[in-house]
Amino acid sequence: MKFYIETYGCQMNIYDSEIICSILLKSGFIKTSTLKKADIILLNTCAIREKPEKKIFNRLMKIRCLKQTNNQIKIGLVGCLATHYNKQTLEKLNFIDLIVGPDSYKKIPKMIKNLKKEQTKKEIDVSLANQEKYTKIIPIGVRTSISAFLSIMRGCDNMCTFCIVPFSRGREKSRNPNSILKECKILYKKGYKEIILLGQNVDSYFFKQIKFLNLLELIAITVPLMRIRFLTSYPSNISKNLLEVVKKHSNICKHFHIPLQSGSTRILSLMRRKYTVEEFLLIIKMIKQIIPDCSISSDLMTGFCTETQEDHRETIRIMNIIKFNFSYMFKYSSRQGTYAYRKLKDDVPNILKLRRLNEILMLQKSHSFYRLKENIGKIQNVLIEGISKKDDNYYYGRNYKNDIIVFPKTKSKIGSYNRVKILNSTFTTLIGERILSEI
Repeated sequence: MKFYIETYGCQMNIYDSEIICSILLKSGFIKTSTLKKADIILLNTCAIREKPEKKIFNRLMKIRCLKQTNNQIKIGLVGCLATHYNKQTLEKLNFIDLIVGPDSYKKIPKMIKNLKKEQTKKEIDVSLANQEKYTKIIPIGVRTSISAFLSIMRGCDNMCTFCIVPFSRGREKSRNPNSILKECKILYKKGYKEIILLGQNVDSYFFKQIKFLNLLELIAITVPLMRIRFLTSYPSNISKNLLEVVKKHSNICKHFHIPLQSGSTRILSLMRRKYTVEEFLLIIKMIKQIIPDCSISSDLMTGFCTETQEDHRETIRIMNIIKFNFSYMFKYSSRQGTYAYRKLKDDVPNILKLRRLNEILMLQKSHSFYRLKENIGKIQNVLIEGISKKDDNYYYGRNYKNDIIVFPKTKSKIGSYNRVKILNSTFTTLIGERILSEI
């Protein structure tokens, strides 16, 4: 049987799709990149916000039409949306044959075979596990990029009132460090130049006395020629000892993605975030003191329950103090199953959410430009990732702070490090010129 897979959502979902591919290929299935050639169509889904959910269901409606011409095709909904809906809702999706949660991917081959035996049966497994289920599975790379995602943990224990992750992915589960190091070595041998460590709260990793800072140092030593990034960090989990490890190893990128969510301590309390605005500012100050030339990105939300104009102004005030290098910004959408959905009133009008979102988007644009301009005149090591989409005569790559840099093409190859002097900046990209030789 041939399978086709589409991925929606975060980097973790991309990594999960690689795991699914590995499981199916090992079981004798054949991967196809053509939708109409597939016997089984899988959509790996995201439930974090309302917008991607609507996008996924619009896509499902289009795929559903394929069954009208070939009723042998099987459609599978996998990932976070599978665990987001209750059993009654799942049963109503009568055109979907396979529904599988994030901890049940190993069962997909057997479930597909069951569908072939009993044509009218719907296969559902949305159970969540207490332990990491994919430690011994080496994902199959589905990208051509020089960077590879590597999941070190899953789930979340924080139970923020707005967040569906603890319900869609379960409690925190950390991988055996030996399996992580093995995967790092395999990625290096395959020619990858950069590893991006993933986790809903990556720095809460813990496996038999091995903390995240210990694991990070082990990886840095094990693959010294590979660049290492990590995300996402929960603010109160960042420690001085972790920062010292990042500072110590040149192959660990000096970039931290730390969600603030709101600049109002009152709203943070309603969100059940485990820090105040003042504590967040102290964390940023500590990072800058230990690693002055680093970049910090964040997540920001507008329109959470009871958010006032004063709360919104506080978010703007904190943004102006920190000046994040970049941020992911979105308006709040209530998610079924969360505490906020059950107990708090989504009382901020959508038009006001959008207006506030637009304000912080424009402010962040100016801050990103400000931070990029700080690089002008500096010489930086740039890892070439490919050819610029806007000009075939330019390469693009990233520095250790995760800034995108373009510079004129040379004889250097994609995947090589180059010394680049930064000459100018747009609102999103640094412009430079290569100097000296490859590193």
